[in-house]
Amino acid sequence: MGYVRGLKCRECGREYPVSPIYVCEFCFGPLEVIYDYKSIKKALTRKVIEKREKSLWRYKELLPIDGAPLAGLNSGYTPLLKADNLAKELGVKELYIKDDTVAHPTLSFKDRVVAVAITKAREFGFDTVACASTGNLAHSVSAHGAKAGFNRFIFIPATLEASKIVASLIYEPNLIAVDGNYDEVNRLCSEIANKYKWAFVNINIRPFYAEGSKTHGFEIVEQLGWNAPDNVVIPSASGSLLTKIWKSFKEFKEIGIIKELKTRVFAAQATGCSPITTAIKQGTDVIRPVKPNTIAKSLAIGNPADGYYAIQVVAEAGGTGEDVSDQEIIDGIKLLARTEGIFAETAGGVTVAVTKKLIDSGKIGRDEITVICVTGNGLKTQEALTGHTVSPYFIKPHISSFEEALDKMKRGDQ
Repeated sequence: MGYVRGLKCRECGREYPVSPIYVCEFCFGPLEVIYDYKSIKKALTRKVIEKREKSLWRYKELLPIDGAPLAGLNSGYTPLLKADNLAKELGVKELYIKDDTVAHPTLSFKDRVVAVAITKAREFGFDTVACASTGNLAHSVSAHGAKAGFNRFIFIPATLEASKIVASLIYEPNLIAVDGNYDEVNRLCSEIANKYKWAFVNINIRPFYAEGSKTHGFEIVEQLGWNAPDNVVIPSASGSLLTKIWKSFKEFKEIGIIKELKTRVFAAQATGCSPITTAIKQGTDVIRPVKPNTIAKSLAIGNPADGYYAIQVVAEAGGTGEDVSDQEIIDGIKLLARTEGIFAETAGGVTVAVTKKLIDSGKIGRDEITVICVTGNGLKTQEALTGHTVSPYFIKPHISSFEEALDKMKRGDQ
């Protein structure tokens, strides 16, 4: 058995037994998993973790499952790369990239949350999993659900990048492209979830699903030699990843894995969909929904479910929020690729560009340890870079043609 005590309403504090529910029946607040930390402290130590397989399940006592993991056995423990070239370019002493573009079956951090959701769906006895998605979650549910033998229903905005649609279809789920943005897709899925007995990973399984994001934070601490960083810059769509990374740091402190926690948390969004960072900069905790208009489609949630809680975390952790334009996102993608050889999707361009902005404005100190969270692979969003990269040199198949091109390269001609 696991170490979960039950579910608790984030608003009124009312507790519930473990079941596939996600809102409080009294105040309609969101539910969150609560744990028996006293028992976990006795069972989970640095030495125990270090002896385990390098996957997200090395922290299983702090994840909401009862039995053996069903999915994500090869997911997690992605690299934390010391980004010396990028640090030099940005003028800081110590900078790291938490690189979730690799070491996941579908090349994004969503494999973390889906591993937990799929396992929990099976424990609850479901035979069908479903989701509303801006792309990465669709890939992950399609892939992990296929391997685990589930029926799968995937709902996406019809305007999603073609490459992201193909990356779901290859696993042969039931893919439904909805004529609307993500918020409209999500509202439809809430209605469907109330009528059909399916495990919607980001609706009725959401309290359990969201806990998988904590592994991103657990790994950062472990890979920094069991220390929390001074700063962490996190892409924000629903706001859930940000709240769970902060929860992971606090849990490690609660059970004695780390002794102090002085990390500042920074929310990063695209200007074309920035309800969380706009509220932070305006000094309010009221989220004003927006209609997304950005190339960062994986972050294009105009009415973020965890936005209010993300604002609270940023305030608690002494951070702030910042957003960047589409051109800055493209520049961020190219900067990371040029300096560190990492091809990030648009969400990664957001965090890199926001980090640059925060450093330039003095909100992140140049002598501090900063981690940038890069959550998905750039091969998923190549369309965003169309017309924004240099062109290849076209030559004939003989050396004179090559040397003509070489002269152009030396002159800087294209």
